[in-house]
Amino acid sequence: MTRRHSEPLQQGDEVQYASGDWHVDEMTATRYAAGTVSDAEAWSLEKHTENCGNCATTVSAAVRARKDTARVLADVRSTLLFALPPQGTISHRAFSHPQPRHTRLLGRAIWAAGPALRGAWVVAVLLVCAGAVSLAYGADFTGARPLLLALAPLLPLAGVALSYGPSADPVHEITLATPSGGLRLLLTRCVAVLAVSLPLLTAAGAIVPNQSGAPGPATWLLPGLALTAGCLGLGSYIGCSIAAGLLAGVWSLTMLVPVLLATRRGGGVHPESALTEQLARVASGAGQQSGWAAAAVLCAVLVLLRRHAFDVEPRSPRAPHQ
Repeated sequence: MTRRHSEPLQQGDEVQYASGDWHVDEMTATRYAAGTVSDAEAWSLEKHTENCGNCATTVSAAVRARKDTARVLADVRSTLLFALPPQGTISHRAFSHPQPRHTRLLGRAIWAAGPALRGAWVVAVLLVCAGAVSLAYGADFTGARPLLLALAPLLPLAGVALSYGPSADPVHEITLATPSGGLRLLLTRCVAVLAVSLPLLTAAGAIVPNQSGAPGPATWLLPGLALTAGCLGLGSYIGCSIAAGLLAGVWSLTMLVPVLLATRRGGGVHPESALTEQLARVASGAGQQSGWAAAAVLCAVLVLLRRHAFDVEPRSPRAPHQ
């Protein structure tokens, strides 16, 4: 890359470019097209070409000059031309009247929110809330609130698992290669999941009458946040989908095993009473809530330390540092 106002700064074996007005030369564009530039140079080049038309033209020409790339572009072009409607059937109005800015922003926000908010996960959250309220008022089920509080921490985990990763997002590899991918996109989608699930589940818990002496409707919030943060921290090693499944299994066993043991011993212990007692032992009280808060903070620190792990696929071999 050529410099106009400042020279490249050497640090180790990599070249880091100082701030200034620089542009892409033909040699750098050729190296980028061949895939021989470092990750830092590639990221800097891609970010620069977003706002520099001349450099984008230089890089595009270098990419098109490669025979393998030209063949791929020709195949893509022929496929698109085959899929498009015949010439003249597209209205000129579609080009002369582009979508309003707020419509484009809404579309980007929906895309950034992730697949979970566009799929069956939102329906599942609504069904859980509606089911708890229906059981409490329609069937007079006294264990509706403890059952809801036991299920609530699992729903954000499912939302995270369905929002990020190659198994959940069909364009995950493409977004991972962009400057907005990685941890930034993951956190954006986690915030979207929590923004939907936290108020809905907490409101449903407040509506359901507390007939069995269960903890308050907000008792599950800190455990839910800690499990979500733990999913991100563990996901930096094994992937968010697998991490969400493991943590969901641990939470489910923590809730179910004591209930099964208490009801099997007899003594007239009802499952809803046993579940209420288990929730109180695990999540209710100042000590338990402090523990969940500390766990959430520690997991957040782990995510911060492991932030670069989200720039690559889990367990993918990394090239040795030159």
